[in-house]
Amino acid sequence: MRITEGRLEDRVCPHCGGIERRAFGESVSSRGELASYAFGWTTGHEERYAAITIGIGAGNEGGGSFHATIGDNDGAYGMALVDEPFEDVPEGGPDLTREEALAHDTLEYVWWVADEAMEQDRRARWMLHWMFATPARTARPVYDARERARVVARDAGGGWELRCGDAELRPALLHQALDRDQTLLDVLDLEPGQKAERQRLRGGWKRGAY
Repeated sequence: MRITEGRLEDRVCPHCGGIERRAFGESVSSRGELASYAFGWTTGHEERYAAITIGIGAGNEGGGSFHATIGDNDGAYGMALVDEPFEDVPEGGPDLTREEALAHDTLEYVWWVADEAMEQDRRARWMLHWMFATPARTARPVYDARERARVVARDAGGGWELRCGDAELRPALLHQALDRDQTLLDVLDLEPGQKAERQRLRGGWKRGAY
């Protein structure tokens, strides 16, 4: 399945004053089946959970929009169908309740689209690092938003580091740097024992061993 990232929308939450983020995208299966999706989270919410909508079959009988929450399931993400609609997506149809979605004959395909979006869409990694409050040792100028990270690394245990020259590192959360610098999305797939560095802020990342 091919996932294509679409627009990213930020808006102020009227309830908590935090930032509502919505990432949109589309998928095409090897058989040419189309679907669209949107997932999102709100930075100011005390409970760290997210939501997703998968839409299929726009304009066709049996099409619909499936809505689910995304939460922490023992250190991995888990999804649960819900009644409340989350977003409107191009390939969607009528908003399905949880009961209607559970009885739908395309539910297995819908879960496949959701999992592929979570795997391939870089913004999903950003969302999950927010959800899990992933720690990262962060250079003080990066933490203070005075500079951007020049080196992103993961130690052998999987811990994250965001460096900027020889600046002191301090405890922080990975998503805080991502909130300010979306160019970091390109290196969120680093494995333990790997690093990526850049000479110019608008240049590409060079990867290597940590």
